[in-house]
Amino acid sequence: MVSEFPWNSRYAVSSLDDVMTPALVVYPAMIASNVDRVTALLGGDASRWRVHIKTAKLGFTVRMMVERGVRNFKCATTLELLVACQCGAADVLLAYPTMGANARRVRQIAEQFPKVQVSVLAENEEQVRQWQGSRVGIFLDLNPGMDRTGIAEGHSNEVVPLARAISAAGLEFRGLHYYDGHHGSVDEPERTAAAHCGYDRLMAIVASVEARGIRVREVITAGTPTFPAALSYHGFRDAKFAHQISPGTVVYGDATNLAQVTGEFGSQPAVLVLARVVSHPRPGIVTCDAGHKAVSADAGVPTCVVVGHPELTPLGPSEEHLPLAVAKGAAAPKAGEMLYLLPRHVCPTVNNFSHALLVGGGAVESMETVSARGREAPLLRAADATVSTAR
Repeated sequence: MVSEFPWNSRYAVSSLDDVMTPALVVYPAMIASNVDRVTALLGGDASRWRVHIKTAKLGFTVRMMVERGVRNFKCATTLELLVACQCGAADVLLAYPTMGANARRVRQIAEQFPKVQVSVLAENEEQVRQWQGSRVGIFLDLNPGMDRTGIAEGHSNEVVPLARAISAAGLEFRGLHYYDGHHGSVDEPERTAAAHCGYDRLMAIVASVEARGIRVREVITAGTPTFPAALSYHGFRDAKFAHQISPGTVVYGDATNLAQVTGEFGSQPAVLVLARVVSHPRPGIVTCDAGHKAVSADAGVPTCVVVGHPELTPLGPSEEHLPLAVAKGAAAPKAGEMLYLLPRHVCPTVNNFSHALLVGGGAVESMETVSARGREAPLLRAADATVSTAR
């Protein structure tokens, strides 16, 4: 992650007296700039971008992207799927190995929005069978070495029988999903080299599948850390299949993204967290009200960068408190002073908030619900069953 980020007057909010902190602040003009930048990198063809909305979370942001020509999305929860469908998405992949009641809920949403192409991931026959009789498409999930989900590359011989099982079940085989997020911890140019080696193996799998008479129509790769590598891979440019990248963090940007993806591929921060200094517990330490229930600590400490304050170093947070070390000789911010925090990991940080303040021209223009935050209620009430809460 970057260790500091300079102040820019575009982030200033002129009147903060009525703002309760911590507060999530969203800058639509910068979102638009980030979306347009990625689209330009794709030669203006927004259909090549399947945005993961685990970052966006706001229906407002999803609608913004749709208005700018982005119609294909990925998501990880049924709530994200629902919000994407409600906000004008044309094609949504639930990029998670959904099972049981979760799968039944996906079926319901797919039937509720018949004009939206809804797809899911599968990696075994059990997952394929559960979709029989539905209108969802299926992408086979490959494990590129991240060891989280998917068919291991060494077992790629399983792809052909699974693709045939999809067709035999009366379902549509959409293509292959290959998320190589584990390369994010590798610096350039080694990251691109590692990603390209993986894409060589992926292309060999595609060739093997098609040699057996099964067409691979789409291939989805590359989150935020590796999408530049995917765009520079020559094999995708001349492929017979439609290739899509799937970065999501680039829509908002964060302190990690700024360090990972630079130059023409870089984005500008479009989301910050406002926090107030609430305590001076001892000389050299100040505390603000942005603990890990506000700014996510999942990526480690420091959890954020204090914009325009390189003399302040975030320390380990507790639930509601974030202590900051003040550099020797530097003046400490006063109690009540507002700080603008750039999250280390913006995706779960956005998920921490119920509402977001939309800022333009230095003023709060509106407040929006973080509509895809969290999950749907966990009890799936089927139409043909009555669930009693009596005990």
